[in-house]
Amino acid sequence: MTDRAETLEFQAEARQLLQLMVHSIYSNKDVFLRELISNASDALDKLRLASLVDKDLVVDTDDLHIEIEVDKAARTLTVRDNGIGMSRDEVIEVIGTIAKSGTAELLRKLRESADAGAKQELIGQFGVGFYAAFMVADRVRLTTRKAGESVGTRWESTGEGTYTVEPVDSAPQGTSVTLHLKPADADDNLHDYTAEWTIREIVKRYSDFIAWPIRMTVERTGAEGDTTSEVQTLNSMKALWARSRDEVDDAEYHEFYKHVSHDWADPLEIVHMKGEGTFEYEALLFIPSHAPLDLFSPQGRRGVQLYVKRVFIMDDCEALTPNYLRFVKGVVDAHDLSLNISREILQQDRQIQVVRRRLVRKILATVKDLKANHAERYRTFWSEFGAVVKEGLIDDLENQETLLEILSVASTNDPAELTDLAGYVARMKDGQSDIYYATGESRSMIENSPHMEAFRAKGYEVLLLTDPVDEVWVERVGQYDGRTLRSIAKGQVDLDTEEEKKEAEAERERQRQDYADLLTWMGEALADSVKEVRLSSRLTTSPACVVGDAHDITPTLEKMYRAMGHEVPTVKRILELNPGHPLVAGLRKAHEQGGTEESLKETAELLYGIALLAEGGELADPSRFTRILADRLARTL
Repeated sequence: MTDRAETLEFQAEARQLLQLMVHSIYSNKDVFLRELISNASDALDKLRLASLVDKDLVVDTDDLHIEIEVDKAARTLTVRDNGIGMSRDEVIEVIGTIAKSGTAELLRKLRESADAGAKQELIGQFGVGFYAAFMVADRVRLTTRKAGESVGTRWESTGEGTYTVEPVDSAPQGTSVTLHLKPADADDNLHDYTAEWTIREIVKRYSDFIAWPIRMTVERTGAEGDTTSEVQTLNSMKALWARSRDEVDDAEYHEFYKHVSHDWADPLEIVHMKGEGTFEYEALLFIPSHAPLDLFSPQGRRGVQLYVKRVFIMDDCEALTPNYLRFVKGVVDAHDLSLNISREILQQDRQIQVVRRRLVRKILATVKDLKANHAERYRTFWSEFGAVVKEGLIDDLENQETLLEILSVASTNDPAELTDLAGYVARMKDGQSDIYYATGESRSMIENSPHMEAFRAKGYEVLLLTDPVDEVWVERVGQYDGRTLRSIAKGQVDLDTEEEKKEAEAERERQRQDYADLLTWMGEALADSVKEVRLSSRLTTSPACVVGDAHDITPTLEKMYRAMGHEVPTVKRILELNPGHPLVAGLRKAHEQGGTEESLKETAELLYGIALLAEGGELADPSRFTRILADRLARTL
């Protein structure tokens, strides 16, 4: 270590994570080389792009490549590239920390995972990348110089909690990572990574599709015992997206997917397409088999990379897929775009918008085919991504009809299987004109809601919507196949046939007269909480429920808007009473007999509170409610 070296400590969480990685038992340590090669490939992509965009950057791009060098005597393995390199600050920021976002979550997952193979898979899941080297090395040295700078940087660590950083005057452009390898240990699945054929096998399995040559100097012994050295390229460098579907097997696709997504599992579905004509492009997209941890995070990354004529342009290209398909991974290689195109220009580029529309239609058609022909894989897709796909029903009017066709939701028809809207319509009762739905936090909460009583009694199927986005899309869509989507918790509900209405008309008129005074009094007593008190036709066993007017926003939607910072006026709802319930009948009788105002008002408050709690709502004053309830219970003893 020179006098110019500086010793720094890893961040606390990073240090814990590194220790877990180094000392845990992994089923496949070969992944370290895939990660180092992937990082080197990214560096070459970035240099190629920088040289094309920045005309003042003087760099040699004639022979961009990745080199693997082995020293059997010293037991070192070096992965070297002549790519973009890093500055000192970038080394500290990128290499001196681990998994800048998600470190705490990864630590929790590693600690909870008892399976060794699952722990190894978490590396790919969280994109730890460079630090996979410590699975096979006692010490790691990184030497780098950024293109355009004169002084390089050397980073070194044993993975024990600290690392050193020092300037290097003679560092070549690019980055080299030298691993001081641990002894081979078959019991620990630690191979001899100085062996040529071990390296060849790993490169072939994981990195054959890398667009840059991966070279290694190999020695060969002739018939007369003489030894010669030659440089060989280990990978084919064939871009999978440029090859026809029948030239590529699924194993190659799966490895490519793992490279671009940093996932550990195979994809659920492969979407390979080519656009020809005035604007040519190739696309190789993947639908993952599981949702990423950041699927609903505002900082979550998109998964589609943009290339132009095989030159990497940008990761996380938002212009290529809508937000509701943000889980899709892969590559789009356009032939006719400018190499220095920016994100802002992409958003307005007509050709990119055409590609985007085609990609969306193809992805949705693929999901539609899964639904029609591959039920099990479709169920996996919908369980992982259904909640985010439904966001498209709000934003993507162009594809709304297709999205409604692939939609699946729970319903009262089957406690285990989901249904689509077409299936619901096919099962509708004679004379039924609306599609009924209910929203809530869980299926059990909705099924036990008072709003369900009349529908259950009459045998009407109800869609059970439990995702937060459901509150929005049903309002935006409004109808399906000419039938209105109608909330069972809004407006008046009358499920009786014309004949049943005639038979019950006299009884209803009598109830309206008997309860007129009580309803008026309760409307005034609860005026701060409700807009109206009326008799209900939707209740069979519960004493009361709260409902909204047909065009009011729901309480859940009101809370969502407030959480997003929107000013939303408080919407009062309607309290409906069940005239056949003993509690309601008793309250009417007590009101007619002139019970004390305070006692009657407390009973009315309890009734309203019970209705709120029954639907999963929140009490404005829980302490008052519990005090009144406790006092009433005490009087019964």
